Amino acid sequence: MADALIFFTNPMSRGRIVRWMLEETGCAYRTEVLAFGPEMKAPGYRAVNPMGKVPAILHEGVVVTEAAAICAYLADAFPQARLAPPPGDPRRGTYYRWMFFAAGPVEAAVSNKSLGFEVPSERQAMIGYGSLESVLDALEYAVSQSEYIAGDQFSAADVYVGAQIGWGMMFGTIEKRPAFEAYWNRIGNRPAALRAREIDDALLPPKA
Repeated sequence: MADALIFFTNPMSRGRIVRWMLEETGCAYRTEVLAFGPEMKAPGYRAVNPMGKVPAILHEGVVVTEAAAICAYLADAFPQARLAPPPGDPRRGTYYRWMFFAAGPVEAAVSNKSLGFEVPSERQAMIGYGSLESVLDALEYAVSQSEYIAGDQFSAADVYVGAQIGWGMMFGTIEKRPAFEAYWNRIGNRPAALRAREIDDALLPPKA
């Protein structure tokens, strides 16, 4: 039943990452679109996510927030989709490593760049990601070792890392390195990715 999984989102949010992941799993779900502002901050939704932000999912009574955590959760909740290396598989470490690298250092470094903040060179040791350049070098390494993040099989890590790279290049917060473009070309036009974009684009407010 679709109501077994409820997806809280806004088409102009990181919920687009989760939509892609949901489409990759093939599971049934119901979408609740929340407007930014009072609706997202209302007590009813804060009972789901006290931060008053999207995305979030409610799956059989379990609430999960944070896009990377949702991707990891869904991969395990729907193992038939084969979107994560199984427990005990050495590739699972690589899968976790780069998914959460994208959720931590990449997200922080790119957000700071968007805000016009650059860590002074003498303070880089105090910041988890050091510098944007070092983060992008590591990310380039991650997408250059094999066809997908965790080897020869597409996974939830590719959804999360790929979305970061695709959006970053689109909005100019991640430079268009050949390795990033090649990786995005491998994953960005998967049927589930195209379906997800079509669904979310249809939910966007009409242009003035």
